[in-house]
Amino acid sequence: MSRRKEVETNVTVNRQYKDRLFKLVFEKKEDLLQLYNAINGTDYDNPDDIEVNTMEDVVYMGMKNDISFLITDVLNLYEHQSTFSPNLPLRGLLYFARLYQKIVGNEKKIYSGKLIELPYPQFVVFYNGTAKELERMELKLSDAFPAWSKKENAALECRAIVLNVNLGYNKEVMEKCKKLKEYAQYIARVRLYLESGYSVEEAIDKATDECIDEGILEQILRDNRGEVRSMLLTQYDEQAHIEYEKEISYEEGKAEGREEGRAEGKAEGEKIGQLIGTIRTYQKLKLKREDIVLALVEDFDISEDDAAEYIKKYWVQT
Repeated sequence: MSRRKEVETNVTVNRQYKDRLFKLVFEKKEDLLQLYNAINGTDYDNPDDIEVNTMEDVVYMGMKNDISFLITDVLNLYEHQSTFSPNLPLRGLLYFARLYQKIVGNEKKIYSGKLIELPYPQFVVFYNGTAKELERMELKLSDAFPAWSKKENAALECRAIVLNVNLGYNKEVMEKCKKLKEYAQYIARVRLYLESGYSVEEAIDKATDECIDEGILEQILRDNRGEVRSMLLTQYDEQAHIEYEKEISYEEGKAEGREEGRAEGKAEGEKIGQLIGTIRTYQKLKLKREDIVLALVEDFDISEDDAAEYIKKYWVQT
């Protein structure tokens, strides 16, 4: 069996489990309330104060947004990310716009002479990827504005607070939120066994057994063992699939890239080859063109106009 066939056989992405473990862990209002209190230094004690308003039909790059909810007059958007992206404020802005549109309801209200009162927005991103990131970061939409602009005077701003929730980081928040700490412990255990040479399936099963025995996410893992397994397998399978497809597409794009970049030299040819590979990869994964534009901007530090031109030039017509 060829390597390509072998990988295709092993990669089984189950769309039923696209929702991630983080969302499952904080499915109950009492756990979500504890997380909110831990982050904000508040002491709310009534889970019914929370009104979950997550929009299940909002999808970005194939991933659903995790949790959005109202508590008193604060509108919260919580996202889990295993890969860092500087474009989180833009994503937050687009999602908040949809949320406010939903809250306002009747479009005619915005033309009335009465001020529409809106809840205060908070955007928190929980990062647990393997890349070394700071314990806490603040990302701003204005970081993407032109260097010459007076960013503080911009008509729009959106701030994303990124918290590193890998084990050992943000200990104060972890101690105040039991479920967040246990989530970090469970993910760390899975990674430990992956690094020790176990397969993804073996690492998940071994970590799950041990965490149940030790009381870490015990009830969630007992009640949802199969679902949790499928969630993590989906996550790791998709990551492996994307990386493999990139590798294949890079090879396919090298020759074309070398020809395109011959006049500019070897380095330019390699860059174009990688661009072609990335475009072909995401095309195979059936991502929308506008999402591929954002991916190219992030991966290759080029403008959206340049990214759109590359896509137009190298898109494979089917």
